[in-house]
Amino acid sequence: MAKNKLRKFEEMNTYSHVFQYPFAVLKEKGFEMKGKWNELFFKNNRPIVIELGCGKGEYTVGLAKIFPEKNFIGIDIKGARMWNGATQAQHENLKNTAFIRTHIELIDHFFAPGEVSEIWLTFPDPQMNKVNKRMTSTRFMKLYNQILKENGEIHLKTDSNFMFTYTCEMVKANYFPVSVQTDNLYESLSADKILSIRTFYEQQWLDRGIPIKYIRFALEPRETYIEPEMEIKRDTYRSFHRNKI
Repeated sequence: MAKNKLRKFEEMNTYSHVFQYPFAVLKEKGFEMKGKWNELFFKNNRPIVIELGCGKGEYTVGLAKIFPEKNFIGIDIKGARMWNGATQAQHENLKNTAFIRTHIELIDHFFAPGEVSEIWLTFPDPQMNKVNKRMTSTRFMKLYNQILKENGEIHLKTDSNFMFTYTCEMVKANYFPVSVQTDNLYESLSADKILSIRTFYEQQWLDRGIPIKYIRFALEPRETYIEPEMEIKRDTYRSFHRNKI
C-alpha cells in the first residue's frame, strides 16, 4: 500500500496541473501563482471555483466538464485519493482543472483576496464535537472571506443532518443571502445539472436511503461572524470514516 501511494505521489509530480506544497515550502518560498491563476495557469479570465476536501476529485472533474466556462481547482491533503481525479483530468486533457495537495487551513497562501468566485464543500466531516473544525464554522467563514470575491457563493452538499442543520443556523444567524436550501436534493432540484455528478460515497449514502442535503449562500463580509447558539440533534449512524456518537 505504501509503495502504491508513493507511486501516485511521484506520478502526480509529473502533472502540470497538480501542485503539492507542504507548509515548509510555502513558508520559505510562498506560492508564485497566488493572485495570478488566470494569468499564469488557466490563460483566461473565467471565474475560479474551488472544491475543499475534494477526495478522489470526482466532483472537481465533473463540474469542470459540465461548466467549461469556469475554472475548477480541487484541494485536499490526501494525495493518494486525489490521484484519481487528477489522472482523469490528465487523460481527458481538461484545461479548466487543477489540483492542490495541501491543508485546507492554508488556502489563503494560494489565492489572493477576491480571486475565488465560488467554494464547494462536498460531504465534509460534520465534526460534531469540534466546532472550530467544521468547514462551515465562523472560523472557516473568516478564512473563506479572505479569498472569495465580494458576495462569492458557498455550496454545501452533505449527507449529515447535523452538518446541514448547523450550517443553516449559522447562515441564519449571520443573515447571509440563501439561493437554494433543501433537505432532499434529488427530490427538490430534479432538473439541476449538478445532480448528474454523484461521488462514490454519495451513491453509497443514497443506497442506504439517506437523503442528500444542499445549501448555497452568499458570504457577505461582516466585522464579526456569529456562531449559532442552539443544541443540534446528532447523527445516529456511522457515516463511513466518521465515528458514531
